[in-house]
Amino acid sequence: MTETMTMDAARQKPHLPDAQTVTSVQHWTDRLFSFRVTRPQSLRFRSGEFVMIGLLGDNGKPLLRAYSIASPAWDEELEFYSIKVPDGPLTSKLQHIQPGDEIILRPKPVGTLVHDALMPGKRLWFLATGTGIAPFASLMREPETYEKYDQVIMMHTCREVAELEYGRRLVESLKDDPLIGELVGDKLVYYPTTTREQFHHMGRVTDNLSSGKVFADLGLPKMNPAEDRAMVCGSLAFNVDVKAILEGFGLREGANSDPKEFVVEKAFVGDGI
Repeated sequence: MTETMTMDAARQKPHLPDAQTVTSVQHWTDRLFSFRVTRPQSLRFRSGEFVMIGLLGDNGKPLLRAYSIASPAWDEELEFYSIKVPDGPLTSKLQHIQPGDEIILRPKPVGTLVHDALMPGKRLWFLATGTGIAPFASLMREPETYEKYDQVIMMHTCREVAELEYGRRLVESLKDDPLIGELVGDKLVYYPTTTREQFHHMGRVTDNLSSGKVFADLGLPKMNPAEDRAMVCGSLAFNVDVKAILEGFGLREGANSDPKEFVVEKAFVGDGI
C-alpha cells in the first residue's frame, strides 16, 4: 500500500524539464516578489542577460516567459524579480512557489543589456521602471561595470515607495559587499522616484530626463554622446519614450553586433504575465 501511494504521489507531481530548485523566496509587496534558484553547472551568461523560465501550464505543457537574471554572472545561484498578476497565466502560479519547489529554466541566455553592446564612455545610466530594474540588479553587482565607467547612475521609478525597496536595499548593500565594495566606492548614484505616493524625488524617468531635473539634482551635465551611455528596461511604451529622449540627446541605439551609445531590452516581462 505504501509503495503504491508513493508512486501515485510521484505521478501527481511530475519532474519538470530543465528543472531548477527554488532556494529562497521574498515577497516585497502584494505585487512584487523575488526568488533564487539553483544554477545549472553548464550555464554561462553575461550580467544583464535573460533566460526563459516558467512552470507547467494547466495543459501539462511548459508555460515560459523571458526573465532577466537579477544576479551577477559570478553568483552561484540565479535570482529573479517578478510582478504578481492575479490572472496571469504564469505569475498567478509562480508567486506561490516555495523553497524546494522546481521551476523550468531554459539555459540559453540572451539579451541586449550587456557591456559588449555599448561603446566606451564616462557615465553609464541605468533607466528602469518597476521590475525592469532586474537586469540592472545584475549589472550593479558586476565588477566590469565599475571598471569601465567613472560613474553609474541608477534611475528607477515605481508608483509607490514600497515598490522601490528591492532596489534600495540592493544599492545600500553594495558598498559593504566584500567582493565588489571597493570597486563600487562612490561611483554608484541611486536616483529613485515615485509617481503616486509622496517621496523626496518624484516623477517619471522620462519627465526627469526631458526637464533636466535629474541632471540638476545630481549636479551632472546633460547627457551627451561623447560621455554618456545608457541601458533601458521597462514597458514597451516606456522603452519607446526613453529611446526618443536619448536620441534627442544625440545618443544612438546599439546592439551586440553594433555597439553604440545606448541599448534597450525588448524582452521585458510586463503586465499580464
